[in-house]
Amino acid sequence: MSQTRPPFLDGLIASLPIALGYFPIAFSFGVAATQTGFTALEAVALSVIIYAGASQFLALALLSSGAPILITAFTLIAMNLRHVLYGPALMREAGADAARRRAWAWAWGLTDEVFGQALGSLARGERFSEAHMFGLGLGAYAAWVTGTAVGAHAGGGALEGWPALEAGLGFMLPALFLALLLSILSRAQFPVIAVAGLVTVGATLALGATSGILLGMLAGAATGLVRR
Repeated sequence: MSQTRPPFLDGLIASLPIALGYFPIAFSFGVAATQTGFTALEAVALSVIIYAGASQFLALALLSSGAPILITAFTLIAMNLRHVLYGPALMREAGADAARRRAWAWAWGLTDEVFGQALGSLARGERFSEAHMFGLGLGAYAAWVTGTAVGAHAGGGALEGWPALEAGLGFMLPALFLALLLSILSRAQFPVIAVAGLVTVGATLALGATSGILLGMLAGAATGLVRR
């Protein structure tokens, strides 16, 4: 990664676009959690422990509808299986000489957007740094937890008078990830992304959002393996 500043500070600065996207979405989650009957402490705990963006909104819907804890847990695990692949994919791009002694710690912060940002940096020729990854992940995590706390403290009625703002907040997270995805898109990656997108849309319409996301991820991974 870039060495013009201390790597950790460089990572924190690189996390700012992600943090700016995370905070309002997390605020919306905090509001939604209190709307469905969770306390502010419980809402923050969900963000501290799960830290999974859209999956947390799904967890609210499942838990508030009376779904069993085990069913909720397995659904969230299925939605987030893709994160298992982020660390190995990033280290492969970083090269065999990249330090990975503390990978068990910084890899926990590899959300979709953090992974996209780190991969984009490597694609631009910047050197890999574990300190940079700690800064990048910490900045995003802090924004998510802080946004949740502020939203939960504001209470369930905080967005009732702002329906357009509430709808816009729901679009910010996928828009942020799409921007990061486009920053690393190449002709070689396009078929994989196209297959994953088409399968996700088709399966979502036919089977539902959870199945669509899972099948889309599997289809994209399988296409990537076939093309190698």
